[in-house]
Amino acid sequence: MKSVKRSKKAVSQVGPDEILPEYDFSRSRPNKYASRYKKGALVVTLDAEVAQVFQSAENVNETLRSLARIIQADRNRQSNKAPGA
Repeated sequence: MKSVKRSKKAVSQVGPDEILPEYDFSRSRPNKYASRYKKGALVVTLDAEVAQVFQSAENVNETLRSLARIIQADRNRQSNKAPGA
């Protein structure tokens, strides 16, 4: 990328919603994960040692769903206990 020298006066002429001339997006590519964001997916970064356990995002989701069912069943069990029992 070429270095562009601009005076302070030239930079101040750029509006707040405009891209500065020194920003070069000519080699940018579309985000291949953008469609997932549209579907309402949540992106989570796993620690390296956790990521090594799973082969795919589907495996992570399956495991989390199983764990969520266990947690929900335990909460239901706890709430159904008679007080003082």
